[in-house]
Amino acid sequence: MYDLIVVGGGPAGLTATIYAIRKRVNVLLVTKDLGGKTNIHLGLPWHEDYQVIRGLEIVSKFKSELEYLDFARNMERVEKIAKNDDLFTVSTQGGGELQSRSVIIATGTRQKWLEVPGEKEYIMRGLCYSALSYAPLFIDRTTVLVGDGDLALRSAGELATVARHVYIVCTCSDMLKTPLGRKLESAKNVTILSGSQVIEIKGDEYARSVVIKNPLGKVSEIEAEGIFIEKGLVPNTTMVADLVRLDDQGRIIVDCASRTNVPGLFAAGDVTNSYAEQVLVAIGDGAKAALSAYEYLLPKL
Repeated sequence: MYDLIVVGGGPAGLTATIYAIRKRVNVLLVTKDLGGKTNIHLGLPWHEDYQVIRGLEIVSKFKSELEYLDFARNMERVEKIAKNDDLFTVSTQGGGELQSRSVIIATGTRQKWLEVPGEKEYIMRGLCYSALSYAPLFIDRTTVLVGDGDLALRSAGELATVARHVYIVCTCSDMLKTPLGRKLESAKNVTILSGSQVIEIKGDEYARSVVIKNPLGKVSEIEAEGIFIEKGLVPNTTMVADLVRLDDQGRIIVDCASRTNVPGLFAAGDVTNSYAEQVLVAIGDGAKAALSAYEYLLPKL
């Protein structure tokens, strides 16, 4: 029996676990890996790691602590979380069933892939999935952004403020019917290729170009110094989909104290409906969730 189980080993989950340990809570982190998406870094031929603020130093420190504390972690994927009376049962991929008085979900999101030749070969080598994190590195550079929807629009908007030119490859033009969309349409350094689709990523050591097909079937190639795929994020909420309230994007709805609609169940990081998918934001969310869980547990400890 645990006081708290944290599900997910990314920035939010690591932070929550370390905070709980320091509060002397009997906590267990259950995750398939440590570090989450921070284990993947964008490589570019012209920049060094110190130019990006990623919060990796904090994440690495917490990761090192948990690698040492064997008793506080269980390296398995969680399949299901259920609640009976005041206790939660966390079922793992290996068939184990762990019980706890409270749970923090910090399972993050996964990116939607293009599923085209070259994508997996060049991932994080000139091609990545987070323009909002890396846009400042592309001052006076040529970039290509692929995707539809709000995330793609925000990402293109941020790139357009610094890049020499931004090519937006989108399958439809609906996202342009907004103030930001109209601004991008009129921007001199933005070219919108509506109705087009990427069919291949090309490069050498790094991704260097995208091959696209327009609505008439014509194939062309665009050279770029950075390629961003922003097709959207899929929250990893399968294990609690029938337990907590989700928004229309499948993210866990939380209040300002990281509480869900289920007493004793908290959530933190990208898996929630909180603003911005950033490492530093997730770290703060993890700390907040741990403090909220501790407050919930105090009468029971």
